[in-house]
Amino acid sequence: MSGTGCCILQQQNDLSSAGKRSNTIFMPGDSLYINNKATKQNTFDAIVIGSGISGGWAAKELCEKGLKVLLLDRGRNVEHIKDYPTATMQSWEFAHRNQLTQEQKQSHPIQSRHFSYREDNAHFYVNDLENPYVEHNRYDWIRGDVVGGRSLLWGRACYRWSDVEFESNLKDGHGIDWPIRYKDLASWYSYVEKFTGISGNKDGLPHLPDGEFQPPFDINAGERYMKQQIESKFKNRFAVHGRTANLTQPVKGRGQCQARNLCHRGCPFGAYFSTNASTIPAAYATGNLTVRPHSLVNKILYDEQKQKATGVEIIDTQTKQTEQFYARIIFLNASTIASAAILLNSVSNRFPNGLGNGSDQVGRNLMDHHKGVSINATLEGLEEHYYYGRRPAQLYIPRFRNIFDDKATDFVRGYHYFLTATRPRTAAEGLIGEELKAALSVPGPWQINFSGYGECLPYADNRVTLDKTKTDAFGRPQVAIDCTFRKNELNMHADMVERATEMAEVAGLKNIRVSEKISAPGNANHEMGTARMGHDAKTSVLNAFNQMHEVPNVFITDGSCMTSSSYVNPSITYMALTARACDYAVNELKKMNL
Repeated sequence: MSGTGCCILQQQNDLSSAGKRSNTIFMPGDSLYINNKATKQNTFDAIVIGSGISGGWAAKELCEKGLKVLLLDRGRNVEHIKDYPTATMQSWEFAHRNQLTQEQKQSHPIQSRHFSYREDNAHFYVNDLENPYVEHNRYDWIRGDVVGGRSLLWGRACYRWSDVEFESNLKDGHGIDWPIRYKDLASWYSYVEKFTGISGNKDGLPHLPDGEFQPPFDINAGERYMKQQIESKFKNRFAVHGRTANLTQPVKGRGQCQARNLCHRGCPFGAYFSTNASTIPAAYATGNLTVRPHSLVNKILYDEQKQKATGVEIIDTQTKQTEQFYARIIFLNASTIASAAILLNSVSNRFPNGLGNGSDQVGRNLMDHHKGVSINATLEGLEEHYYYGRRPAQLYIPRFRNIFDDKATDFVRGYHYFLTATRPRTAAEGLIGEELKAALSVPGPWQINFSGYGECLPYADNRVTLDKTKTDAFGRPQVAIDCTFRKNELNMHADMVERATEMAEVAGLKNIRVSEKISAPGNANHEMGTARMGHDAKTSVLNAFNQMHEVPNVFITDGSCMTSSSYVNPSITYMALTARACDYAVNELKKMNL
């Protein structure tokens, strides 16, 4: 029986009255936690750990299916619109003109490695000095510290995976086989796309499945020229409209994208998908959601007799006190590294090496996309054309290497490019007064940029562990990360440079400038793989429904679950996997299997 008065056995009858229930935000010190009935009042139907993209979706889906849900996040609460303090500020209103101060660089030495951490959104990020971790090799763990997590900060590129991705491990022998295929996710992709709001174009490419799209942002004259050049001069290379979780048409409660290029501050229009603007409001609408910020999950509680998880232990990050909460099912969505750390710290007689870790795969196979390739060049001509706004979508060149007949000899898998065409202002050095104003009003020649993301293979020794010789501010073992890119990634990265340069030359671009430095793991913010899905409990952590093989009432649908990394941005796949897993979990509850 749920401490909030909702019994799992009554869910089907309760669905119609869900809207009559009340939501709650619990803050540290609330009287809920000072009573003699803590166990009852701290019991819910489901607990969701983490409120980022996948955690927000889990909360929404479970609430809409009639469950009383507790959503836990280590960060402070952020309410849509109200808590976006810089959303409408002008550049000159920032004390440091959007540059980082020395103090910010010192308190955020990891976060400041990433381009997205700036004066206008620094309040969303974790303080690195207060949250240390061990880097055996450089690893850029970029983290939010707010309810909503990195859903407030993500790049919003949304591309479905195809069976090229889901079958790659099986075909080339790297990693283990995915327990699902595209057909298992296709309807769930459609389901989440309709709610999320993806703008894009139906391109009819078998290796880049079409989805449920709003009209795309139009491409400009420079991009149109590059699209024509690439598709006419290279077989099986395509340049398509970028697909992004930015609305080109308003939907309920959310407005159309204004093309301001200020998404990273939080969007007061709700025009891009975030937990705060989208899934939490939907969950609140049911009356079934309880949000508790400042709640750092320390471990998942396991009952040896029942052979199930019974709840979680949290540390209140403000009071430093521990608290326990209980539920029938748990969704672990703390993000790839944090989820692995929680599992590894959840030890018991049954699981001395971490919850559900009989396979010794928890923490292993850490992956991230590699990036850093940047090819810039000048496009002569088209001076009569310009563009307006700062639209969030780019031209997109999906993978063409190791697909069709374009085979590489020194690496497997592939990569994609984003391509942009812009007209920066004319150089105005040495000018003042009217001459300076006149020069700044004249756009310079078209500039074309290729940037790429490539796939990382799953390596068992790219892993997350706990360093028990070092502790964090709460006395817990520090997370330790040991992850490097290997020969396959380095060879692929070099090929990304060569192929982009080739396309620039064939398109007749001038003044080609090449930057080929490869990023450190983590810097693409697409970490995946530490609790992978698979057919066999001996070699994987989760089954085909994101359910732990060894602890059946725990589900993991964040990046941890990924069995390979693909070259494609992963977030829309996390959403689809989460919605599918929630549907399965609730059906299993109704059948009394959990």
